Amino acid sequence: MTSTYNLQVVAASFGIAWLAAYAALDVARRIQRASWRIALVWWSVGSVVMGTGFWATHFLGLQSLQLPVTLGFSEFTTLLSWLLAVCVSGVVLGLAGLPHARALHWLASALVLGAGMGAMHYLGMQALEMSIPIVWNPWLVAASLAMALLAALCGLGMFRLLLAQRGPRRLLHQVVASAVSGLAMGSMHYMGMAAAQFPEGAVCLSVDGLTGSGLTAVIILATTMLLVSTLVASVLDALLQHKARQLTRSLKDSNAKLQSANAALHKQAFADPLTGLPNRLLLEDRLHHALLRLERANAGGAQQRLGVMFVDLDGFKPINDSLGHTAGDAILQSAAQRLREEARDSDTVARMGGDEFLVLLEDVGRTADCLGVVQRLLDTLSQPFDLAGRQVQISCSIGVVVYPDQGEREKLVANADAAMYAAKRAGGNGFALFEDHMNSDASEQLELQKDLRQALQRGELALHYQPKIDGQRGHICGVEALLRWNHPTRGAISPAVFIALAERFGLINTLGSWVIDEACRQIAEWARSGLRIRVAINVSVHQLREAGLAQRITRSLQAHGVDAGQLLCEITETVAMEDTRTTQRTLRELARIGVFLSIDDFGTGHSSLSYLRRLPAQQLKIDSSFVQDLEHQEDARAVVDAVVRLAHALGLKVVAEGVETSGQRDILLGMRCDELQGFFFARPMPADRLQAWALDDQPEGTLGFSPSVFGIGDTLEAPGAVPV
Repeated sequence: MTSTYNLQVVAASFGIAWLAAYAALDVARRIQRASWRIALVWWSVGSVVMGTGFWATHFLGLQSLQLPVTLGFSEFTTLLSWLLAVCVSGVVLGLAGLPHARALHWLASALVLGAGMGAMHYLGMQALEMSIPIVWNPWLVAASLAMALLAALCGLGMFRLLLAQRGPRRLLHQVVASAVSGLAMGSMHYMGMAAAQFPEGAVCLSVDGLTGSGLTAVIILATTMLLVSTLVASVLDALLQHKARQLTRSLKDSNAKLQSANAALHKQAFADPLTGLPNRLLLEDRLHHALLRLERANAGGAQQRLGVMFVDLDGFKPINDSLGHTAGDAILQSAAQRLREEARDSDTVARMGGDEFLVLLEDVGRTADCLGVVQRLLDTLSQPFDLAGRQVQISCSIGVVVYPDQGEREKLVANADAAMYAAKRAGGNGFALFEDHMNSDASEQLELQKDLRQALQRGELALHYQPKIDGQRGHICGVEALLRWNHPTRGAISPAVFIALAERFGLINTLGSWVIDEACRQIAEWARSGLRIRVAINVSVHQLREAGLAQRITRSLQAHGVDAGQLLCEITETVAMEDTRTTQRTLRELARIGVFLSIDDFGTGHSSLSYLRRLPAQQLKIDSSFVQDLEHQEDARAVVDAVVRLAHALGLKVVAEGVETSGQRDILLGMRCDELQGFFFARPMPADRLQAWALDDQPEGTLGFSPSVFGIGDTLEAPGAVPV
């Protein structure tokens, strides 16, 4: 019989073949990239979708066939052909979806897919039951099977290439690959149908089975909806997976940043920022655990000891003051490295602050073992330090405590500190083993620093004010605030003692903050009484290196309603010349808020004229050591005269401190020094006495205040003018 085809159904079958191939490639991709649970879901769904798509291509091809007799298809055989297509699809997706599929897997998948599609087609043809069996053309049958295998190889080969591609280029290639695969798969079905010859007179015995144009429409619509739904689900899954990967990366990045921040915080909390050594907090923790280990070992019959060595660098401060803090930091870093190199891996080298270090030795058998380490430390720190080609030599003093032979468990660090001071008093460049009589000195230091911590709450600290004299008008034009401590039992404590103590025990910033606030409060109180005067305060290097100094000063000025121009910050020359980012940023911030800046102790540091010119300062203060020698040494007069001329050339005012005689005053006035300060004019005095002096209750024969300091309505002069 002559056979024809319904071209509309043929076109629909090729469309379904292309859509099925595209969906199959997309599902296989989802399986490869998903976790195993999600991949299992996609494999299950994909097997049904892929199998249904390829089966629909085959079945629509059968329904497009037109013979002179009415045709129908056996339900059971048709169902078997659909199940075969689904099973074959499941095997292919399982092999192709393996995370690390090899060439053998791809070849096996192609063979299974080609053979399976061929078997599905010819099993489906058996659903067409004829009274006279179909006659098959063996050449066309072989050609159709070969085309099925070729289609499978082509489709899976292109899918393998698509796995490595991304973006729009991959989508275009996937469309082309699915079109080629669909065309080849559809052509295989129609070639297989062309191999079938229907004898004349044959009738269809399964005419009562699956048949009719309505069935064709249902299959087209249902299959299209299934494939499109699968593609939509695949796109949504891809978007969700992309979002999930982004979220995972974001969480990983956040976790990495959090771990980095935690590490930085841990390092900041337990490590010295300059040398990288453990700080006091970490040392105390390690000492505590070292003592526990020692006690457990000795409880078992061992005779172990523990050594604590307090190391202080001799001669460090003069070098730091003369060469600058950058050079001082370099020495501290080099010293820390040398101490590390001499210590064992089991030992701890820590920086206690300033130029003080501590070495903790564990598993020490004898005191002599500790002393051997001490000698190595003395030798290594006595070697010259190289500072940009300049050789600088210092030494060190070391205090040694061996536990349990010497000292109490809770006072090991304090006792080592006391022994170190004993070594320093003996001339330095040596060591001292702790002895009981040293305890009194250490106890006194600890007691004094404890009292200093409580001095603020007890109201024991006060500011005294020393007047500054206008060199041209001979009137008092400003004051310098000087910190005083009146101890309840010890009386007046020298600033040289308690300031050094505050620096050593980390209290200097607390004292500095109190001085700032108290000076602003006093300025405001004087202003309410009609006394308007500029107050100078000393700012330490520790305050400059701490972030937020300008903000702290601003808060105090605003809290007391004080104009920024009434506060003058005196900064030592060595600190002002520091070319460190933190120091320079702080100086710029202080200048920006309107606070006056003065370079204190000028002439004792290491200045650069080009650098001095760029500093936001309005004033230089000549160190008292030059003023003391003015009457007797020509070189001192030459230095002071040069400094005054240099300052005036740079637009800076000059203050000379430490003026104690009329001869010194006359020489300085002859050099046109702008302001003078010293015992010759007045000693530092409490605020109430200064106010009484300003209100015409000054001692007979003393100088009066400049008229411009009276009158609340007066305006402060611009920067560069005589401070008032």
